[in-house]
Amino acid sequence: MKKIIVMVGIFATAFVQQTFAQDTSTPKPSELLTSYYNIKDALISGNANSAAINAEQFVKTINGISPEIIPGSSKEPLLKDAGKISATKDLKKQRDYFSSFSANMYALAKTVKLNTDPVYYQYCPMKKATWLSSNMVIKNPYFGSAMPSCGKTTETIQ
Repeated sequence: MKKIIVMVGIFATAFVQQTFAQDTSTPKPSELLTSYYNIKDALISGNANSAAINAEQFVKTINGISPEIIPGSSKEPLLKDAGKISATKDLKKQRDYFSSFSANMYALAKTVKLNTDPVYYQYCPMKKATWLSSNMVIKNPYFGSAMPSCGKTTETIQ
């Protein structure tokens, strides 16, 4: 009987240790979307430095997400685009790179559930470019204060 109790204790201890040992610092897809929104918001406000810093954070976040959640084929174009945004402080260039970045984020959002909240896919007819937003209200990252409400919501991703 003592052997059974000891064995149960050993198994219970091993199970508890494995549960506590799980890595809770692994970024989640929702953190990736938040990081994308931070870049977009920096471009809306015309802050190239903040856009570059947030693009660097995006790279760190996506690199920390498991390949089982976001495969390498989806990561590579996002890493390339975010890298370009982080490498320059030229707002015009960042906004140009953001167009491709947003197209790649849209493709990811269509295949991976990034958030429990709706994601709004928005379009700027002047730039002929799209972006993702957490809000239906248009805040254009391509023209910032020059044309803040230029655009429309074309799709809601649930």
